[in-house]
Amino acid sequence: MRSIKNNQLYQLFKTQLLLTIREPEVLFWGMVFPVLISIGLGLAFTQQTESKFNVILVEKNKTELDSLLNIYATKAHSKGENIQNWEISNKTLGNTIFKFSESDWNSAIISLKRGEADVVVTDSLGKAVYHFDPLNSQSQLAYMKLSALVKSPASSMSTENTDIEPLTLKGVRYIDFLIPGLIAFGLMSSIMWGVSYTIIERRSQKLLRRMVATPMKKSNFLFALMFVRILMNVVESLILFFFAWLIFDIHIQGNIGALIVLFLAGNLAFTGIAILVASRTTKTEVGSGLINAVQMPMMLLSGIFFSYHNFPEWSIGVIKLLPLTALTDGIRSIFNEGAGWMEVIYPTCILSALGVICFAVGMKLFKWN
Repeated sequence: MRSIKNNQLYQLFKTQLLLTIREPEVLFWGMVFPVLISIGLGLAFTQQTESKFNVILVEKNKTELDSLLNIYATKAHSKGENIQNWEISNKTLGNTIFKFSESDWNSAIISLKRGEADVVVTDSLGKAVYHFDPLNSQSQLAYMKLSALVKSPASSMSTENTDIEPLTLKGVRYIDFLIPGLIAFGLMSSIMWGVSYTIIERRSQKLLRRMVATPMKKSNFLFALMFVRILMNVVESLILFFFAWLIFDIHIQGNIGALIVLFLAGNLAFTGIAILVASRTTKTEVGSGLINAVQMPMMLLSGIFFSYHNFPEWSIGVIKLLPLTALTDGIRSIFNEGAGWMEVIYPTCILSALGVICFAVGMKLFKWN
């Protein structure tokens, strides 16, 4: 035991761990913030029981829509204007509520631009004409539901003869998609800032120059940083998973051993990248820029919050080459698809090889001052 306590790597690890956990912002952004994100987005996308659409009427003459509103809508007063609410009950798909208000054309267009309205309805020879942004999925859905309702309000309100069977399988909810992405993103962010920025900041403050005067191995210093971040990432991921399980009943359907190995490979990959980024950078401003240059593209492209298949087809092959994409897809397949060792061998090997190569190059280029 005494030999372990006197070990240089152990002492560096202990020192770095104490420095890390004494920073309240580290604990908040690493442990509390991902939980808050998961709860907020999870409640927003999984607990929604009704759809609401805002429709603005710009009419000179009455249309068939106005006749239906007189029958089915209820009048209300909100924010100084008269509105009409048409609610369609549906136990299978959730309720739909249309809020109709009247305005002039210019004001209606401004409301569309601000996202305050989904569809603008005008009249032409007694028929309703719909105006909306065809690239806006919310507006498209509002148009399809409203136009179907105008054509056949009675059948649209009936849900007894529906052929729709809601999926209740685990792994198909948005929160099931989100949690693995947050784990992978939290891992990357924790290492890039916890390793890269720490090295750059200490170099800029001339602290590394003092360390080099001690009988300390460069490898032990970098390994200590890596081991502390791995430990912190394990704790942060377990906390996030615990709250996801407690609140949203998230489960790991695949092989836990494969998940652990893939998780460690992800830590190794991003540690290597972090050390390479910080190997020669001397200014914190430049370091922040480099870290963001590494993080931001992957955060936007790698399918953390939304699927990267929404991007153009030609870009998907490139996106799949990103290390965060490989890690996220691997974790997500274990969580939601029941993946095991065979399914994660490829991303594990790729991430491990990337980490080893970047770590070796970073060690070679590393300078103390």
